[in-house]
Amino acid sequence: MSTLTDLLAEHTKLSGAAVDHLQLVVAEWQLLSDLSFADFLMWVPLDDREFLCVAQARPTTAPTAHPEDVVGSTVDVDEHPQLRRAISERRICREEDPRWHLGVPVRREAIPVKRNDEVIAVLSRNTNLAVPRVPSPLEISYLGSAADLCQMISDGTFPTTEPSPDVHTSPRVGDGLIRLDASGAVVFASPNALSAYHRMGHASDLVGVHLAPLTRSLIGDPFDATEVAQRIRSALDGQPSMRIEAESRRGAAVLFRALPLRPRGSAAGALVLCRDVTEVRRRDRALMSKDATIREIHHRVKNNLQTVAALLRLQSRRTSSEEAREALAESVRRVTSIALVHETLSMSVDERVDLDEVVDRVIPMMSDVAATESQVVVRRDGPFGIVPAELATPLVMVLTELVQNAFEHAYAAGQRGEVVVHAERSAKWLDVVISDDGRGLPQGFSLERTDRLGLQIVRTLVESELRGSLSLRRRPKGGTEAVLRVPLRARR
Repeated sequence: MSTLTDLLAEHTKLSGAAVDHLQLVVAEWQLLSDLSFADFLMWVPLDDREFLCVAQARPTTAPTAHPEDVVGSTVDVDEHPQLRRAISERRICREEDPRWHLGVPVRREAIPVKRNDEVIAVLSRNTNLAVPRVPSPLEISYLGSAADLCQMISDGTFPTTEPSPDVHTSPRVGDGLIRLDASGAVVFASPNALSAYHRMGHASDLVGVHLAPLTRSLIGDPFDATEVAQRIRSALDGQPSMRIEAESRRGAAVLFRALPLRPRGSAAGALVLCRDVTEVRRRDRALMSKDATIREIHHRVKNNLQTVAALLRLQSRRTSSEEAREALAESVRRVTSIALVHETLSMSVDERVDLDEVVDRVIPMMSDVAATESQVVVRRDGPFGIVPAELATPLVMVLTELVQNAFEHAYAAGQRGEVVVHAERSAKWLDVVISDDGRGLPQGFSLERTDRLGLQIVRTLVESELRGSLSLRRRPKGGTEAVLRVPLRARR
């Protein structure tokens, strides 16, 4: 089955930033689906008349309107005119009368997904009307909160990228939901939320209570108590927050996450999601040692590689052959690059690497090497982003080899120049161009037939580890460009 990223890469020309925003929407929309008691479908336009469904969510709080898989299917504007209207009118468009779908009456509405004042997709909120619903305080509060969040999607203010919502481990609607008014007083608390606060030590009802000071008084650690209270207040001021976990004076562990409600820019209070994770944390403690062991392995591998690099440097100083010293120096550089990746993994909890951080540490090392023979500077342009661990090591190796190749062969001793490492990331590809303004490729050069060890290493890594492509070409204004393309989709 094609993923959201695959479908966007194949059928749209959205930028990497726009794709990231849609990924954030999908990460958050289970919250919207549960609050709305409705299915959510994400549609992107293929042309002026046809839309493609690229993602789908079903509610856990109500019967689905779409038992079938809709992802990958298309719809014409005659079948769903609200999709085109939502884009052209840049507002939420509701269907006046329900339509029948697979024998079920369904009411639909279209919500434009806005980013930087541009509509990049449309959400369809489809509600199954077959089951009669009796209005209750819970349903009224859920639907009101959903309406505010959907309006914020249409405004382009939800979800946000800063700070990261960390939705995969955040509390969900069914775990416990509290709605606050603009002053911070509780206007609704779900039964599970009330149970969580009872376990923390609050014996009475929550409605009418100002939540921030109450929560602060229940948490044992003063720092955690202040932090949770501050995040609730920040949500009332319009600032979203990551989840935070705190332990009450009675030993109950509870997860909190606060979301601001600001439809059309007007303060409408906040949502506080909470989940009692006391029993979960007891089980998690047994797994913590495993994660710590993995990080310790990466740390020891890094230390061992640094030891190997130090031994190679000692050997280089005792070698009289200039050719041997150069070979040992190249080996030191390669080992050090790999050690940097393992150092990053030793501090990571999910086996993923911030490649920008690693490249920014490698580049000064390369510049120092270049400074001994020439006056060449190297700089990074554009983001590499986060990549899986299995891609990080070969990518860093390839980049360092290509930059080193430019230092060694593009410039004469003492010559000034600049090497630029330009990265551009889309939903499907990581494109990297390493360009120099040196002497250019020699006549008759062939990447396939070259006997340079560095380029042979690069070709092997690109083809076998990265499954990408590499080409070297002359720049129109002089110099050389190494063009690298690496697929970012998960390996099958």
